[in-house]
Amino acid sequence: MASASITAPTVGFDLDMTLIDSRPGIHACWVELSERTGTYVDADLVVTRLGPPLEEEMEYWFPADRIPAMSGLYRELYPSYAITGTLAMPGAREAIGAVQAAGGRAVVVTAKWEPNAKLHMEHLGMEPDAVIGNLWAEQKGAALREHGASVYVGDHTGDVRGARIAEALSVAVPTGPCTAEELSEAGADVVLGDLTEFPGWFSDYRAGCLPARA
Repeated sequence: MASASITAPTVGFDLDMTLIDSRPGIHACWVELSERTGTYVDADLVVTRLGPPLEEEMEYWFPADRIPAMSGLYRELYPSYAITGTLAMPGAREAIGAVQAAGGRAVVVTAKWEPNAKLHMEHLGMEPDAVIGNLWAEQKGAALREHGASVYVGDHTGDVRGARIAEALSVAVPTGPCTAEELSEAGADVVLGDLTEFPGWFSDYRAGCLPARA
């Protein structure tokens, strides 16, 4: 069970639309994939529903027997088309820094293919203590448990479910496809406006000024 008395907790962070605004890069990658395959893809629509695994998005555009190959091609294209266009979300660096400055560990747990997730961190100069990829929703719970995370920060209802599996405090930010109301209804313990509010919240959490479960 998460505890506000932990002085140096491990905090997990989701990646897309939590730590990084990957919409421009992902948009560019899907456009290139569409051009190379001759298959229409509405990249504007794709970037409104980031979070679930790539293969789930592929189901909208390609027949089942082509999804493995198309997912592989997308991931090959990704470093060239999606990394440089991606930006850090406001407060992302400060959120990671707040955890590490307190002696804690900041770990990224994401559905994104792990090598590409690490490329994003390197390009943006972020230095989390670990990056774990290829995990979605409830699957994230195992990695969060393994790393001893007492808090998980994400933007999707799937992140809330992952936190629940790990018995971690679910801190949500409505900076992705899910609204604050949707995140609350999914069971988030805390909903912040965005990550710029995280350092202040985290300071209160560490000081024991907040309950372990809101």
